[in-house]
Amino acid sequence: MATAAPSAASRIAVVTGASSGIGAATARQLAAAGYRVVLTARRKDRIEALAEELTAAGHSATAYQLDVTDRAAVDEFATAFKTIGVLVNNAGGALGADPVATGDPADWRTMYETNVIGTLNLTQALLPKLVASGDGTVVVVSSTAGHGTYEGGGGYVAAKHGTHVLAETLRLEIVGQPVRVIEVAPGMVRTDEFALTRFGGDQDKAAKVYEGVAEPLTAEDVADTISWAVTRPSHVNVDLLVLRPRAQASNSKVHREP
Repeated sequence: MATAAPSAASRIAVVTGASSGIGAATARQLAAAGYRVVLTARRKDRIEALAEELTAAGHSATAYQLDVTDRAAVDEFATAFKTIGVLVNNAGGALGADPVATGDPADWRTMYETNVIGTLNLTQALLPKLVASGDGTVVVVSSTAGHGTYEGGGGYVAAKHGTHVLAETLRLEIVGQPVRVIEVAPGMVRTDEFALTRFGGDQDKAAKVYEGVAEPLTAEDVADTISWAVTRPSHVNVDLLVLRPRAQASNSKVHREP
């Protein structure tokens, strides 16, 4: 089936967490698909460089520094738009891999604020703009951690279960409105920063996550999936799309080469 080109009323796509990894790759894919992308993240230099890259390639891109957990800043950001076509809630991340018994409550709180409340903030602020477009799409980038548990993942798993439930509930509540709700749940993805951030910059611990796995997913793999789901015809809603590398059968079952 041919890719559906964005209509004039719905051609703006806001991508959160666009400074690196899945967010940056998604912005590139949606720009190539014909969307005017609005890049948001806390790291202003990163998103400005990406906006310049996309503009130089002939696309339309704007950078906007934003902390998704700052509701006042999010509400101010939303005033810039009458309508938007796509919101990609990608900002999030993991901190630590301690068991529940010794996990840092501050890390749990940060993960919940970023993954769940950040998604809630952007969705609430921009939902009227998505409805006004007549053809809106909300994408929630969750994780396979939102659909199963694993040892050492309690805080992140709890947060991603929250994003999953948010997407599922929103879809029920706005049925009949011209807005789709898509959840994309990636498994093992190797990016420059995810595992490194999770382990406080410890290169050895970050490397062990992918040890023996020849081909984890890449940010581009996930972005390609997001772009595909977004560009389906308007009547087609991809409720939930789980993707993993072939070597990963579940959150805790991974084939590793010796």
